[in-house]
Amino acid sequence: MRILLIEDDSRTSQFLLRGLTEAGHVVDRVDDGATGLAYAREPIYDVIVSDRRLPALDGLALVRQLRAEGNATPVLMLSAAGELRERVEGIRAGCDDYLAKPYAFAELLARVEALGRRADRQRMDALLHCVDLTLDRRSRTGTRAGLDLRLHHREFLLLECLMRHEGQVVTRSMLLEAAWNYDFEPRGNIVDMHIHRLRRKVDRDFAVPLIHTVIGGGYMLSAVPP
Repeated sequence: MRILLIEDDSRTSQFLLRGLTEAGHVVDRVDDGATGLAYAREPIYDVIVSDRRLPALDGLALVRQLRAEGNATPVLMLSAAGELRERVEGIRAGCDDYLAKPYAFAELLARVEALGRRADRQRMDALLHCVDLTLDRRSRTGTRAGLDLRLHHREFLLLECLMRHEGQVVTRSMLLEAAWNYDFEPRGNIVDMHIHRLRRKVDRDFAVPLIHTVIGGGYMLSAVPP
């Protein structure tokens, strides 16, 4: 999943960033509510994790604004204020879940992933298909003609992006957004290198190639060459 983390405490932010990343998620981190709102408006996040007390714009105001704009991205609100009144206020503001501090990271991760699964069910099926290629977004595995592709983390994210846009040109910028966070500074042709490795797994042993290079555009997943 791609997660937006809005937390102004640097120690907490680093802790959550490390844990969520090690759990296999792509995380963008910001430290104030106004910047968080700008990021959250981008339609690329599966879940938002936000502190309640933030500089520039507090967490509840951020959520209220998102909901007023029709943005339904699931939000997990973190707060030192864990009394019933505060939790009810958070839910009424539009938060999908509310976790009081202090909390165990294992519980936070479980709640984040539960929100992601709920959003998946609302947005799309867990399985993506193209001819004999199948991607299981829950188990994070891919197969072609029943054979396990043994995808690494970045390869899975890149293939997921290509399969979501089957038959469409996917630019290198779109692939960067899908598999790396905003803080990542791309070096050389890193997208092309990963696509090359992915293509060897998806196409090398099959008569019909599915991943195609679009000159001047990017890449496309299709059973028919562009």
